[in-house]
Amino acid sequence: MRKLKDFFKNNIYWNLFFCFFKLGLVTIGGGMAMIPIMEEKICEKYKWMTSEEILDCIAVSQSLPGVIAVNMATFVGYKKKGVVGAAVSTFGVVLPSFVIIILVVSFLRSVEGNRYVQGALEGIKAAATGLIAFAAYKMGKQTLKNPFQWVTAAAAFVLVAVAGINAVWVILAGILAGEIYSVVNKGGLKE
Repeated sequence: MRKLKDFFKNNIYWNLFFCFFKLGLVTIGGGMAMIPIMEEKICEKYKWMTSEEILDCIAVSQSLPGVIAVNMATFVGYKKKGVVGAAVSTFGVVLPSFVIIILVVSFLRSVEGNRYVQGALEGIKAAATGLIAFAAYKMGKQTLKNPFQWVTAAAAFVLVAVAGINAVWVILAGILAGEIYSVVNKGGLKE
């Protein structure tokens, strides 16, 4: 029994799978809502990455096609144990959603008009929005270090959230603005 307990405690593949399985199971609201919880597990509990590395992971995962939680799980798994680690982490984060979606679809058909179910879904949406806002605040605090970065972040928010411009165009404009800023300051972004 002790060997089995040690196996689960010390096996990196099991830890990758179980960490991301739990995240996929308990985090409601999608990948952005998972970010603060993922950061706590990855940086503080398991110490698989530093806070700076997790910011790079978020940036890469956000810029790739697909769900950010899956991209982050794949990134972390690959960083720890290569292709097998990436596969194990990805399977761990996807499995709960796959099972839950099948169960929820069959359940919701029978309670579609129930006002209590509708109320619960409204509460879940509100909580997920709060988690996403917290993730944005925490990332902004860690990454925005000069006025140019603050203005660029605020402009990106307004362009996407208010003006409805596609995020791809805003990202490309941010790249261009950063390059221009870098050239004007002759040495890159000053902190």
